[in-house]
Amino acid sequence: MEFSLLGPIAVTTGSGELSLGPAKRRSVLALLLLQPNTTVPLEQLIDSLWEEEPPEHARTVVQGHVSRLRATLAEGGADAYGIELTTHGSAYLLRLPEELIDAHRFGELVALARPEAAPADAVPLLREALGLWRGPALTGTVTSPPFAAAAHALEERRLTAVEALGRAHGALGEHEQAAAILYSAAVNHPLREGLIAGLMRALFRTGRQSDALEWFHRTRRLLNEELGVDPGERLREAYEEILRAEAAGAGRQPSRPADATRGAGEGPAGAPSFHVKHGQGGRVPVQGGADAGDAVETPAGEPAAGGASGARGGTEGGSAAGDGSGRTGAAPRLLPRPPARFLAREEQLGALTEALTDRTTGESPLAVVAGPAGVGKTACAVQWAHLHADAFPDGQLFADLRGFGEGDEAAPAEILRDFLLALGTPPERVPGSAQAASALFRSLVADRRLLVVLDNARSSAQVRPLLPGGLHCATVVTSRSRLDGLVATDCARPVGLQALGHEEGAALLGAMLGPERVAEDPAAARELVDLCDGLPLALRAAAAQLTARPRWRLARLAAALRDERRRLALLSAEDTGMAAALRMSVARLSADDARLLSALATSADGHLNASVAAALAGYDPERTQDGLDRLAEMHLVDEEATDVYTISTLTQLFARDERGEGGKGRRSGAGEESGERG
Repeated sequence: MEFSLLGPIAVTTGSGELSLGPAKRRSVLALLLLQPNTTVPLEQLIDSLWEEEPPEHARTVVQGHVSRLRATLAEGGADAYGIELTTHGSAYLLRLPEELIDAHRFGELVALARPEAAPADAVPLLREALGLWRGPALTGTVTSPPFAAAAHALEERRLTAVEALGRAHGALGEHEQAAAILYSAAVNHPLREGLIAGLMRALFRTGRQSDALEWFHRTRRLLNEELGVDPGERLREAYEEILRAEAAGAGRQPSRPADATRGAGEGPAGAPSFHVKHGQGGRVPVQGGADAGDAVETPAGEPAAGGASGARGGTEGGSAAGDGSGRTGAAPRLLPRPPARFLAREEQLGALTEALTDRTTGESPLAVVAGPAGVGKTACAVQWAHLHADAFPDGQLFADLRGFGEGDEAAPAEILRDFLLALGTPPERVPGSAQAASALFRSLVADRRLLVVLDNARSSAQVRPLLPGGLHCATVVTSRSRLDGLVATDCARPVGLQALGHEEGAALLGAMLGPERVAEDPAAARELVDLCDGLPLALRAAAAQLTARPRWRLARLAAALRDERRRLALLSAEDTGMAAALRMSVARLSADDARLLSALATSADGHLNASVAAALAGYDPERTQDGLDRLAEMHLVDEEATDVYTISTLTQLFARDERGEGGKGRRSGAGEESGERG
C-alpha cells in the first residue's frame, strides 16, 4: 500500500487505487499523512476543512469522514502493512511506516543527494525523487489556507530539488541537460531568482548567451512590475558572471556527454527541445516551445544571437577590455535573438545602413528608429544589427532602457555598469557616478569598431551618457518619441517606421500562419490588416489567436474584431498586446495631454484639426496646439499635413476604454502604469 501527496491524493494497493470519496475526506487523509504517527486534534481538522465559519455539525462531518477512511483502508488490507487509523480522545492518529508516503521517500532521496560533492551519484537520486511527482501537490484537497500553505511548502521542496539536479548536471559538464531541466521550472516560476540564475548559467555554458541575458532582463522587469524590487544578489551575480566570462572568452564550454550507463538523451518529461532551421547560410539553434517555427533564418554568413554569434569569439580585430586599459578575451555579443518572421522594412533597413556606415562626417554615426507602439522598432533595429554584425568585430552592445515600460526607466549608471562589465572592466573599477562611468566607456571604445543598440529610450537625456565617441562606433536608438533633442545636438539621423500596407501585412500573416491559410481568403486578410491598423504587434497577436484556433478561417476572426468592444482584448497574446503597449505610452503623458488624447478619441473618423481638437477638449488654441505637438512627438497622433491630425482606430479604442466608455475608466495622474511593455 502506498500513499500519494505529490500530486492527486491517492492510496494505491496491489489491486489498484482505493476510492477515497469527496474532497473533504481526501483532505482529512492528506492532513493525517502530512503528520504521520502524530495525533492531529479534531479542531485542527475542522479549521483546515472550512475556510469560513464551520457549520454546527462540523465535528460530526469529520467523524464520519474518519470512519469511512478507516473502513476503506481496512478493505485495502491496511493491517498487513502495519497501518492503523485510531482515535485518541478528540484527536486522530494515522500509524504507518513513513516510507509508504511518497513525500517522505522524496525527502529521503533528496537528503542523500550531494550535487556538488558527488554529482554522478546525485543525478539518479534526484531524478528518482522528482519522478515521484505526478502533478501539483495535494491535488483534490479543499482550497483552504492551511492546505495551500502545505502545498506551497511541498512545491518549494520540489523546486529546491530541481535546482540541485541542475547543479549536479552542471558539475558533470552536462549543461544541455541542466538547461532543459531548469527551463520548464523557470517558465512556471518566473520570479524564483535562484532558479533563473541557474538557468542563465546553464544557457551561457551551452553557448546561448543571448538567451541567458534575455532571462535576466525579463526577470528584472517582472520583479519590478509585480513586486516593486530589483534583482537580488544571486540573480545579479549570475548576470555579472556571464558578462565577465564573455569578456574573458571563458564562456563557451562544450557539454560533456552523459555517462553511458545513464542512457542517451535521458531527460525529464516535457523538457524543451532545440530546433535548427536552415537559412540561406547559417544554422541557428532556437529553443523550442510549443512551436518550433520560432527558429530564425539568417542571411548567409551572418551570425545569430546566442551561440551562433558568440561562437565567433574574438573575430579578427575584435577584442574586449581586460583591466580597463588593455584588450583581452572575446568581444561582447549582447544582441537579442534575431526577430522571428521579420519581413519587409527594406527602405528603413537601407536608411539605417546609409546613416550608420557614413564615415564622411568625422562623427560617430547615430540613428533614431522612431514610431508608434507596436510598429516593430526593436525588431527593425535588431534585424539590422544582426545583418551588419560583421562590420563591428569589437562587439555589439544592447540595452533595454525601459523608457516605456512598467516601473522606472533604466538609469544611465546601471546601463553603463553592464556595458563596462561586458567590455572586461573588473567590477571594482566601475565608477559609481554616471558621469565618470560614461567617460570611461567612451575612453575604452574610442578606437574600436563597436555597435551600440539602445532600445526603448524615454528621452534624449537618458541616451546621451550612453553614446560612444569613437569614429568607428555606431549607435542605434529606438523610441516611441522622436527624440528631437538627439537630432538637434548629436546630429542623429531619424528613421521613421510606419504601419504596414495591405500586401506587407498579409505577407506577415502568411509567414505566421502559412501562406495557404491566408490565400484561402485574401479579402479577409486585407480586412485583418485594416482592423489591426497595419501594426506588426497587432497582426502577430491576431496570428496567435488563429494559431490557437486552427479551424477558424480568417473571416471569422475578422468578424470578431469588428466588435470594437472586444478588439483590443483579442489583439493580445499572454504577456503582450496592443492594449498593454498603448497603456505604456499613455502612462508617460501629463494629465493635460492624457485628457486631450481622451477627447480626440471621441472624433467620429479620427481626422481633425487644432480647432476641432480645442472644441472637443475645451482647451484654448495655444494649449491645444502644444498638446497636439507633444502627442505627435509620441506618435499617439499623426500630423498628416499642416493642421491635419489623425488618430489611429486602436488608439481611439484604447483612449475610450481608459476614459470609461468601454472599460473602468483611466486612473488619474501622469505616470501611473499597468500592464506590460508593448
